[in-house]
This record gives sequence, C-alpha cells and structure tokens, in this order.
Amino acid sequence: MKRSAFSVLALAGLLMIATASVAIAQDTLTVAMAQDAKTLDPHGSNDLASNTVMNQIYQNLLMLDSEGQLVPQLAESYEQLDGRTYRFKLRKGVLFHNGEELKASDVVYSFKRAISPKGSAVSTYASAIDPEGFETPDDYTVIIRTKEENTPFVASLSHVGFGCIINEKATEEAGDDYGQHPVGTGPYRFVSWAKGDRIVLERFDKFSGPAPVAETMVIRPITEATTRTIELETGAVDIALDITPNDMKRVEENDDLRLLRKVGNMTSYIGINTAKAPFDDIRVRRAISLAIDAEGICDVVFQGVGSLPNSPMSPGVMYYDDGQKAQGYDVEAAKKLLDEAGATGMKIQIWTSDRKDRVDTATFAQAMLLEVGIEAEIKVLEWGAFLEGLKAGQHDLFVLGWIPSVPDPSFALDACFTSGSVWNFSRVSDPSIDELLKKGKTIPNGEERASVYGEL
Repeated sequence: MKRSAFSVLALAGLLMIATASVAIAQDTLTVAMAQDAKTLDPHGSNDLASNTVMNQIYQNLLMLDSEGQLVPQLAESYEQLDGRTYRFKLRKGVLFHNGEELKASDVVYSFKRAISPKGSAVSTYASAIDPEGFETPDDYTVIIRTKEENTPFVASLSHVGFGCIINEKATEEAGDDYGQHPVGTGPYRFVSWAKGDRIVLERFDKFSGPAPVAETMVIRPITEATTRTIELETGAVDIALDITPNDMKRVEENDDLRLLRKVGNMTSYIGINTAKAPFDDIRVRRAISLAIDAEGICDVVFQGVGSLPNSPMSPGVMYYDDGQKAQGYDVEAAKKLLDEAGATGMKIQIWTSDRKDRVDTATFAQAMLLEVGIEAEIKVLEWGAFLEGLKAGQHDLFVLGWIPSVPDPSFALDACFTSGSVWNFSRVSDPSIDELLKKGKTIPNGEERASVYGEL
C-alpha cells in the first residue's frame, strides 16, 4: 500500500480515562466525553461518541471480554456449520427495554436492516452477509450465511453498531426518529437527549446481566479538554473520557483522582483527499508527507504518549509488521517534489474537529507545511458537521483517528481504504488495494493471510 500517498501521520495511542479515586456508590453517575453522539441508531453512524453511549443501551450476539477474547453475549452458544454458515443459540428470557422478549426474528431484523440502505454507515461489516442467508428454525435459533468465506465475520458481530441487536417493533414504530428513541437489551435504557448538553439513561431493572450500581447515568459532551478535567476536579462529573496528554500529569498528581491508562489500537492520522487536484498527483501527496515531522508531532502534541507506527495499522493489530520502514521527514525532498509537480505556492485547508489533540496536530502541520511553501488554513468544525463535510468530499487535508473494533487487519484497513467506502475520506481508489483487502478477508489466518497484509 502506498502509505505515504494518503497518510502523513499515524499515531497509535493510549486510551486515558480519569475517575474519582473513591468508589462510586451513588444514584447518578455523570460521565464527560469529548464529543456528542451523532445518533443512537446503531446503523446510523460509526463514530466513537455514538458508540460509547450505545454500548450502554444495546447488546450483541457476541462481545469481546476484558482480555480481547470473543465470548457469547446475547448468544448462549455458536458454531460454524461450514465455511459460510454459522448457527447461534440465543439466551432465553432476555428482555428489551420495551418489555418484549428477544427472539430470533429480532436478530434477523437487525442484520437485514444493517445490510439495507439504512445501514450504510456499517456497510463495511454488513456487506459480508448473504441477504438470502437467514434461517430461524425456532424462536431461539438463528442461522446466518455469508456471501463467501469470511475470516473476520464472527469477530465483526462484536462491533458496537453493526452487531447491536434492536427490537423490531420499537424500531418500526419510531421510524426515521429511531436514533432518538433507541431500544436495546443493555444495562441502561434511554430517557432523554438534549443535543450538545446531555444524554440521560436509566438503569434497566430487568437487565439480564449484573445490575449497574448507579440508577441514572448522565453523559455530557464537554469538548474543551481542560474544562473536562476541571469538571472532574470539582466533582461536577465522576468520570472523564479522552484525557489529553496535557492534562495527564494534572490528574496523576491529584490524590482525589485516578488515571486509567490502557494501550489502545486507535491510529491518529492526517489524511489527504486523493481525488481532488492537486492532491491527485502522487508527487504532491509524497511532498506533503515528507514535509510533516510525524515523530515531532508525537513528541510535542502527544508528549510521547503512544508510538509512531510504520503503517496505517497500530502495533496491536494482527499482522502488524515491525520490519516495515517508517515514513521519512525530509524538507528538501518535499520542496523538490513540489517543484517537479508544478505545485509551489499552494493554499490549502486542513480540516479537523474541535478535539484538542487534533487541533494541535493541525497547527503543527500548518507550521511545517509553510516551510515548504504551502500555506494552510485550519478549519475547525463541530464533530457532526466535520464528519458530514468529509463525506461530501470537499476537504483537502483532515485530521482524524480510527479504532478497529477488534485487532484484525480487516477492521483496521477495509473501511478507510476500500473504494467507495463511506469512511474512505482519503478517497483512495485502487483496484489492486481492493483486491488485496478482499483476499485478506477470505483466507484463513496464517502465513498466507499475513503476507497479504504485508503486501498492503
């Protein structure tokens, strides 16, 4: 894969969450996160903020445990009948928030909706399913067939979004407003949503799993990172997600707070719209890549938290190749390429959401690009507007992150690099890449699959 053609920074980072250090035993648990959800319809978006809230409302057939192992959730058991066919036995007595019992028909309805136009946001995962490949021998048994052999399919069922099981009756009754009236089987049920202010959830007393301690969960979007930390310090919130490296020391030195750190698989990157002139010229894309000191951004913006991967995959993803050479930083080579391309004196835009580390990344990139004669304007957008703008394809460069739901290379690469994918904001369109991505999904784990992703 011509990595330097569309990605000039890739940073695999830590997930950092701060909480009050005392045990939380109260009626209301207030959680701060960096962005508001876009929708609570699991087929309507595939962004971290929405998925964080939906993780409280919905359950899947399968889930990943704390060790990253795939285990049953709404399924009692499952087995692979042949290369394309899977049988799931459902747990009995599981109730949706509207009081209806989970049935096999709800599972089929959920996946049929995911593969319909309503599921375009999760089509990367849903496209594996054969639309005619559903059977329900009884109310608690579901058989699902894929179009062809698909190694990561079972793991994809744990994806919060594509894999969420919704209630057919509630979804049909809500119609186009379902994203504001979600009904799942999870530990909390939806109460209200004041856009940009808070989402209120209430403990579901008939939840089939261990009951949550707090009766009410309030999730507040607080976009400014330091404000999020101050709210934690003052006790206005109990848990703050997305603690930035700038606030890490402040939290660690506060005896009343506790910082939870875990190595994650998120890759932060600067993407280039390869479908738009002059970025459709590979010399221009390589020049931009060479002009930006990714390691310097890692050190300054992220203060050394995380590491600089040598590919679009983070080191925790299966088949990550330590032997690949990392991208270079060479100002003179960048200037030479721009001269060859006749692209000197460019004026471009760098789009980003209002997340602090991404705004800082854009600011450092802006300064570095100016050294090679590229004048970059930074355009900061609200999260929802940012994503919609990227989908419209009018951007030049953009700062974003991607987290594979499971550490399989298919989930790390397919959505961002498959031609026509709704999440392919770099507009990469290369038949050879598409062919390798498809091949990587259809062969079993082993040396041959590793070689496919090595070639990518």
